[in-house]
Amino acid sequence: MEAYTYLLVNLACIFIPFIASFYPKHTFYKEWKSFFKANILVTLLFVIWDSLFTKIGVWGFNETYLTGIHIGNLPLEEILFFICIPYACVFSYFAFQYFFKTNFLQKSQAIISYILIAILFVVAVFNYNKLYTSVTFFGTCYYLMYLIYKKTDLSLHYLSYLFVLPFFFLSNGVLTGSFLVEPIVWYNDAENLGIRLFNIPIEDSIYGLLLIFMNIELYCYFKRKA
Repeated sequence: MEAYTYLLVNLACIFIPFIASFYPKHTFYKEWKSFFKANILVTLLFVIWDSLFTKIGVWGFNETYLTGIHIGNLPLEEILFFICIPYACVFSYFAFQYFFKTNFLQKSQAIISYILIAILFVVAVFNYNKLYTSVTFFGTCYYLMYLIYKKTDLSLHYLSYLFVLPFFFLSNGVLTGSFLVEPIVWYNDAENLGIRLFNIPIEDSIYGLLLIFMNIELYCYFKRKA
């Protein structure tokens, strides 16, 4: 059963959003075409990034908790992670459009973005030699700048991110060994800040934000084009 641990984490993350996608009043399954167009592109980018970092030892995987199926140097479960987590997040974004007619982050979303950009840029500059920190923080910083340049309303993006954050900590907590004898995913602390939240490198929270925002943005783009 241990060999299915990572797979079960992925399935647990997507189970409720998948079932809720068929809710008659707001049918997310009708948005699948837009979602998967977006997700394929983002997944491709993150898989390349993931594969390179795995190759040079920024992080790696514990075979004890994997099914043993690999695509290149990545376990199948890692690739499924880039589908299951974004699905849950984009579904939340979709649902919040109906549940929140007024968003309490509407007025502060620009300030949040500017503060995030400043913090990420400064931390990345002072830790340019730490690959996970610098690549993730610079990448997210520049992507947020791009979204601001486009005058994108990020209030629902941030709300969706805040909503999934507890579930993110729970699932990533399992992956990083909070509830297991050994971690499923291990990290080379020479390539990150060494700051952990519930055993999770703090960089993971920014990595997750970038993953979520890119999926949401491309989903919205393909939805407008449909």
